Amino acid sequence: MAKQELIVGGGCFWCTEAVFELLKGVSDVESGYANGHVTQPTYRDICTGESGHAEVIKITYDDSIITSDTLLDIFFVVHNPTTLNQQGADRGTQYRSTILYTDEETLEVAQASLESAQKDYNDKIVTTIEPLECYYTAEAYHQDYYKYNQTQGYCLAVIPPKLAKLRAKFGREIA
Repeated sequence: MAKQELIVGGGCFWCTEAVFELLKGVSDVESGYANGHVTQPTYRDICTGESGHAEVIKITYDDSIITSDTLLDIFFVVHNPTTLNQQGADRGTQYRSTILYTDEETLEVAQASLESAQKDYNDKIVTTIEPLECYYTAEAYHQDYYKYNQTQGYCLAVIPPKLAKLRAKFGREIA
């Protein structure tokens, strides 16, 4: 197994985590905060939008089963990369669409994926591709949130449509 990591932000991390946890070859999805200016931020810090962090997920995967290209293709399908600092009712820089890279290979794959995804959208994709400056794991109650809170109102409203998009376009990738 060739373990790799990919860090992306596509709005609320509860929503993106729920999608990527279903994929063959993904061994872990961790919710976290990235690229802000507050050390050891809390969810309360993030919610203000003033810490500069994005809500992100760190995907750990086996690249012999699923590639970063496929993960990014899924990323661009299950959220709206054309809305600046917003996903649905969630608004603020903490909900920005972003891909964070730690090496040149990931940067190149991210750029190619964004360019390829643009053909599927009429509006311009506003996803940022940024070097990873810092990453902090979110509090324990955010981990596997959908798995343990499927009847919570927000989860019922937002996550099932994302899962339906995933199944419709990438059913073969689901574990």
